[in-house]
Amino acid sequence: MKTRLVVPVLIALAVLAGIFAYKFHTISLARAAQAKMVRPTTTVSATPVREETWPNTIAAVGGLASYRGVTIKTEIEGLVRRVAFSSGATVTEGQPIVELDDSVEAASLPGLEAQARLANTNLLRARELRAQNTNSPDALDAAEATAAQTAAAVDQLKATLAKKHISAPFPGRLGIALVYPGQFLAKGEAVVRLETMDPIYADFSLPQQDLARVAPGQAVSVTVDAYPDHAYEARVVAIAPRVNDATRTVDIRAELANPGERLRPGMFARIEVVLPATPHALVLPSTSVVHNPYGETVYVIEDGVAHQRFIRTGPQRGDLVQITQGLKTGETVVTSGQIKLHHGSPVRIDNSLAPLAEPAPKPKES
Repeated sequence: MKTRLVVPVLIALAVLAGIFAYKFHTISLARAAQAKMVRPTTTVSATPVREETWPNTIAAVGGLASYRGVTIKTEIEGLVRRVAFSSGATVTEGQPIVELDDSVEAASLPGLEAQARLANTNLLRARELRAQNTNSPDALDAAEATAAQTAAAVDQLKATLAKKHISAPFPGRLGIALVYPGQFLAKGEAVVRLETMDPIYADFSLPQQDLARVAPGQAVSVTVDAYPDHAYEARVVAIAPRVNDATRTVDIRAELANPGERLRPGMFARIEVVLPATPHALVLPSTSVVHNPYGETVYVIEDGVAHQRFIRTGPQRGDLVQITQGLKTGETVVTSGQIKLHHGSPVRIDNSLAPLAEPAPKPKES
């Protein structure tokens, strides 16, 4: 019985050994043929890894605010007699803005001043009589009270007259007129907006984790949509003492010169807080980096062959990216055509159609 089983087993083992030998032979032939095959050369663009000083900044958005800005309003009611300014005009401190009708107060002032003079005369006479002990202390007290009351009435009327003549509290530029002659103004009604715009402020916020990197006097770059090709230099002048409880951000104010008043309060602004630069930073075009779930790689060309290498990247600026680990200065890295490559692919460099990598790219259409 056992002898009958041995023979089929031996036959099966022999068949399996033959199949294995045949497969091994065919695989060996395929490998040999593959080794003899010449891989096609792939055309790519490439650039050397260069070393430069990398500017570090903190980006934020904010708005422009006037150095001083108020809405001039009336303190008392009255009829507008004269508007002494033109919309958009520049004014100096104390320059008349609006005059309200003061005819009633002006007519009452001479009478009150006469009463005040009479009260002072009576006070002097009462003091002389009191010195001679010919009047009572009550009479002197009454004379002093009357003189004080009339003097206060005169001062009050003069203050009312002054409030009827509204003037600029500081130099600046006026906005659009909100009142016209003959218009009756109630107390607290707006007359015009007054702004001092040179210098001007740029207000913005930063996350609380960036607070330690910002200090008064630090340089700030400001750009606005109205003048996209020009960056304005500013300096941090104030940092809020409290972090916002809701957003965990801190408010910061920078001051910048505004000659010609090109910048206007209320403009949207892009802010870059300038930090110390990183010297000897390795820089590549961002198109060189291949992003994968398992890490970032580049293809380094050595002797006409592309070798895949893992790297670590830092901050990006425009079309450029900082390389923090994995490369050395001068190594040639593929910038386009990586999709056709694998480790060990022969390559040919052709940069005739390669786009330029700029730190601040600007499309031609813009």
